[in-house]
Amino acid sequence: MPTSATPARRDPPVDPRGVRFSAALTTVVLALVLVSGSGWLLAAQALVFALGSVAGLRFAPYSVVFRKLVAPRLVAPTEKEEAAPVRFSQTVGLVFAVVGAAGYFANLTALGVIATAFALAAAFLNAAFGFCLGCEMYGLIARFRKNNQQGATA
Repeated sequence: MPTSATPARRDPPVDPRGVRFSAALTTVVLALVLVSGSGWLLAAQALVFALGSVAGLRFAPYSVVFRKLVAPRLVAPTEKEEAAPVRFSQTVGLVFAVVGAAGYFANLTALGVIATAFALAAAFLNAAFGFCLGCEMYGLIARFRKNNQQGATA
């Protein structure tokens, strides 16, 4: 368990084009969930989110597809971004996908649709505009925690 003296696990920086590629695939899957009402498809997407969140982005299925099939055809990225905010966004997506799948499986279709729609909106913003809501939340939480720690030591 990391303490304040030991840093949390650090993943290697990621290619932002891979993050957007994954968000695009996620957008397609979540749109299909809304059209079909399939709790099973949403559960599969939850598994994708879980792998990225828990195992790390290099094990996330969409990241593997990008790294093996797409990235070799592109020039090297000019810059990379930190993995921690992206992993956090995968965790947020996982929560929405689990809640949505539970809604669909429990015949609470409105819950399934709403949770899926929130996840879809976030994925679409990232895919289309490179705006990662989960990453922004990560930054806000980090600043909040830092401010609280500074206030506690003052």
